[in-house]
Amino acid sequence: MSPVRVAGWELPQAATPLRLSCKTVTLPTVSDSPTPPSTQPDTSDTLDEAQQAINEARERLAGIPAELVVSNHVMGLYELAAIHLGSEPPALAEAALAIDAVGCLVEGLGPRLGPDSDTLAAALSNIRLAFVQIKNAAADPSASAD
Repeated sequence: MSPVRVAGWELPQAATPLRLSCKTVTLPTVSDSPTPPSTQPDTSDTLDEAQQAINEARERLAGIPAELVVSNHVMGLYELAAIHLGSEPPALAEAALAIDAVGCLVEGLGPRLGPDSDTLAAALSNIRLAFVQIKNAAADPSASAD
């Protein structure tokens, strides 16, 4: 089986992204008058289907190595930081929180993140450098005109 690319990461074919489907359900109207039990909608089938979908998603997720899932979350936090740094004006506090979260995971877990741990460490260094550059440019707008 060939690998699948998800959010920039190569995952084994068995680790395809999880997809949950939801059916639209009309909720009953709430009123002060009691509703006879025979006229209440039957939602047991819908709830059973939703629970089955959740169970299937959990089974698929259990088959994916944790290092891939955690690394994917690290990259999601990295992207979040980049979005906040790229906003106008930059949302530095929001970016700092996301960068600190990336740092906690990358530096805290190190090689336990698997073969991509060095790449994740380099990404952390790059986003930290970008943060400092953008913060300095925001503090001194004349410096960014060079």
